[in-house]
Amino acid sequence: MAYTDFSVEEIDTVMQDAWNAFHVYRKFSLKQRAAFMKAIAVELENCGDALIHTAMSETNLPEARLRGERARTIFQLNSYAEACEKADWLGAGIDTAIPDKVPPKPDIRKMLVPLGPVVVFGASNFPLAYSTAGGDTASAFAAGCPIIVKAHPAHAQTSEIVANAILSAASTCNMPKGIFAHVYGAGFEVGKALVMHPHTKAVGFTGSYTGGKQLFDWGNQRKDPIPVFAEMGSVNPVFLMPEKLDAAATEIATMYAGSITLGVGQFCTNPGIIIGVESKALQTFVHDLGKAIQKTAPAAMLHNGIATAYKKNKDSALLQDDVHLVAESETPSAVENPDGGLSGLPTIATATGQAFLNNPVLHQEVFGPYSIIIRCKDMQEMIEVAKNLEGQLTSTLMATENDIKDNDELVEAVKNICGRFILNSVPTGVEVCLSMQHGGPFPASTDARFGSVGADSIKRFARPIAFQNWSNNLLPDELKDENPLGIWRTVNNELTKAAVL
Repeated sequence: MAYTDFSVEEIDTVMQDAWNAFHVYRKFSLKQRAAFMKAIAVELENCGDALIHTAMSETNLPEARLRGERARTIFQLNSYAEACEKADWLGAGIDTAIPDKVPPKPDIRKMLVPLGPVVVFGASNFPLAYSTAGGDTASAFAAGCPIIVKAHPAHAQTSEIVANAILSAASTCNMPKGIFAHVYGAGFEVGKALVMHPHTKAVGFTGSYTGGKQLFDWGNQRKDPIPVFAEMGSVNPVFLMPEKLDAAATEIATMYAGSITLGVGQFCTNPGIIIGVESKALQTFVHDLGKAIQKTAPAAMLHNGIATAYKKNKDSALLQDDVHLVAESETPSAVENPDGGLSGLPTIATATGQAFLNNPVLHQEVFGPYSIIIRCKDMQEMIEVAKNLEGQLTSTLMATENDIKDNDELVEAVKNICGRFILNSVPTGVEVCLSMQHGGPFPASTDARFGSVGADSIKRFARPIAFQNWSNNLLPDELKDENPLGIWRTVNNELTKAAVL
């Protein structure tokens, strides 16, 4: 099915409708927003096998993966809806007046309010959970914002099915016209027009550094700059500590062979760099990881564009000075590749710590089933490698308690560059829960203070406003003395659900 790029005029109409809807939807109660989000979850379930089969045909992803991803998308909608209504994310705070203070202290009450229309760019590697009805959409609806989704060209038909489910829920819940819109555009012009439009108040994006940085730049070049929350991937370094590696080199190699090749390496949390200190244990790890990779069959990547970029970037990395191939898959694929042979070939390379420090190319993400092992001459060089790494979504220590206690400088250096700090596990897999942080220092994301997973992500699309000396009957329900919503609030520095007396 062919999809035509939206014109500037069509985008302007969409944005005007969203702006009009914002002034209605922002006044809807938290309960109404939550009901709308739960209705979307129901409609998404009702899409049935047609949605799954369409996504399979557009992305090469297996049925089990897509069914799991739809379940995750539904869970996100429902859990964020519950968080929306619970209202902890609002940060409601009340400091009552002290008239006889010199000077008199006024009554001040603060909460978060929605920013306005949010543009969401669908992700290529998660056609459901990070796309049309994904986490950005769910969190923005919870915050009180209309959504404009730009469909990812690689799975536009899947996106359209989900968009129709959202529109059906909007109709059932009597949402205002313009609460949601679905926009097509394969070229950068559509994305630029959406970000630069004066009615756009925030952007959500999951994808490449190039794409996310461009959106961020456009957002800051506007007459009125807007926040662009771009999650742009990372190499997710893994540090192999000596005592741990001595005890479990083969076990760790097996674990990481699975993580590197999971989903053909097409996760933003894929472990792309593994760092250790030269030793017999590291040699065992390299050997065993290489053997496991040789036995891992290649598989079709999401689409030709990603497969082509993977081969190009992998080949470029392998051509760098002092980079050596350890192993690549020697196992034929059991599944015919519908993309004409553009599979992701699992590959492991290695280089010295000095080579890594001297060559920024080795720091860059190779999106696919590829990882490079950096062999440091000693712990001091490992610390230097850690200090020279850019911002990451995740960083991992494979370590014993002694390893950690004995290497505080390394631990602090690694902590400084990541959003999620993992011990003795793999970075692949992002649990949807309040404590998850899926974001990190630049260039992993454009704002390390926020993440795109978990109910805290709602805060991205809201801003604080303080009401000073307003009479109780004119205040929002969230801030009224009697606390009609029964939410948690900080009243005179005490967290409570009690009424203000």
